[in-house]
Amino acid sequence: MADVKKIATRESYGNALVELGEKNKDVVVLDADLAAATKTGVFKKAFPDRHIDCGIAESNMVGIAAGLATCGKIPFVSSFAMFAAGRAFEQVRNSVGYPHLNVKIGATHAGISVGEDGASHQCNEDLALMRTIPGMVVMCPADDIEAKACVMAAAEHDGPVYMRFGRAACPVINDNPDYKFEIGKGTVVREGSDLTIVATGICVSAALEAAEMLEKDGVSAEVINICTIKPLDEELILASAKKTGKVVTAEEHSVIGGLGSAVCDTLSANYPVPVKKIGMQDMFGESGSAAALIEKYQLDGKGIYAQVKEFLA
Repeated sequence: MADVKKIATRESYGNALVELGEKNKDVVVLDADLAAATKTGVFKKAFPDRHIDCGIAESNMVGIAAGLATCGKIPFVSSFAMFAAGRAFEQVRNSVGYPHLNVKIGATHAGISVGEDGASHQCNEDLALMRTIPGMVVMCPADDIEAKACVMAAAEHDGPVYMRFGRAACPVINDNPDYKFEIGKGTVVREGSDLTIVATGICVSAALEAAEMLEKDGVSAEVINICTIKPLDEELILASAKKTGKVVTAEEHSVIGGLGSAVCDTLSANYPVPVKKIGMQDMFGESGSAAALIEKYQLDGKGIYAQVKEFLA
């Protein structure tokens, strides 16, 4: 996939905000002194009067966004996932989730692909934290096209939304004319009959690579792209599990509380099948290049392939 177009979803986030700002004057963007990194700087350049730099005060930023939402604005809160979901969790829960306010959270630099910033900045717990907040929609787009689509859908949705974006460039995989995004709906990006791989974020393209390798071994893997982790497309996952009888989940996140846990909740309650959860195995990350870390923790195509082979054996 070396010749495939690659774009970081944080870039997509910034570009989508500008497009959204042109359509809707009620859209306001807040950032915590990270506009260059989160890419909200492009919105600031286009609409300086609708961009608020709150400084290194993420919890206060969420409170300001909550206030703006009560006045009819559509605030997009932006920071690194570690700060948006971690440091400001109490404010997200109590000031946004509890009153069910129309605040959108754009969390960038999630997962171990943050790279050299190390474990303190590599948030592998954000999806789990946000899933626990009642009424919170949780999304993790796989590429540029899906990232832009989820921002647009978030603006249309009435209620709190958490969106997870990455630092590193990732392959564009949804560039087909039939692609349509809808909150709560997943997509089958590869048909298969022997095994289901349910993936999210950067692991979707890796799962497709793994499926190609498995095909050479005579294993037909169905790959499902799940952007909306909450609400989950239970119907699609159950249908695929009934067809293949085995499920693997893949995510750049802890295997505790994220996509794997959501899928297991659905399967255990409705159609129990063997499941292998691929992700960060109850551990912190470490400093290193994004590519080296993804390979070490077996979240690339080769790593997912190896773990699937072990699971099937």
